[in-house]
Amino acid sequence: MTQDTQDPIQEDRVWSDGHWTARVINNDDDDGWAVAMFLDGQSEPALVGPWTMGRDKKNPKPLDTNAFNTLVKTAKEVIRRSEQQRHAELNKNVSVTVGGRRVRVALAIVPDEESAIATLRAEDELGEALAVVPVPPTFKLTVASAEAWVQTGFEKPRG
Repeated sequence: MTQDTQDPIQEDRVWSDGHWTARVINNDDDDGWAVAMFLDGQSEPALVGPWTMGRDKKNPKPLDTNAFNTLVKTAKEVIRRSEQQRHAELNKNVSVTVGGRRVRVALAIVPDEESAIATLRAEDELGEALAVVPVPPTFKLTVASAEAWVQTGFEKPRG
């Protein structure tokens, strides 16, 4: 292992490859068990799900290689879907036809804890930029707002 990663752990209730850590925990919602998957360096789990009871019906089933690998794959998928959803929330586009010309209008928001910024961009059918203007991050991109922007000759929208 490199200095950046921890040594692997392979215990009944904790399993780690130095990048991901699975922890079997008491399920606060019932008398059962749950497993939490943590990405190295993150304080919040990427995934929490139910965990199987052992044969004694009191203690959790021990973690093993197959279970850990499945949990890692699932946690990665959860993160990927979350990133895709976040990207879709911050990047929208519509296509409009104004004056016989097809224009694609895209809104891109760059989040920032202090002040997010947003850009409205128009492209022709070949993807060439027609206009790029800053807009408030609260700007709502719709077919109607895109058409209005194109019709004004790409003047900066008010909101």
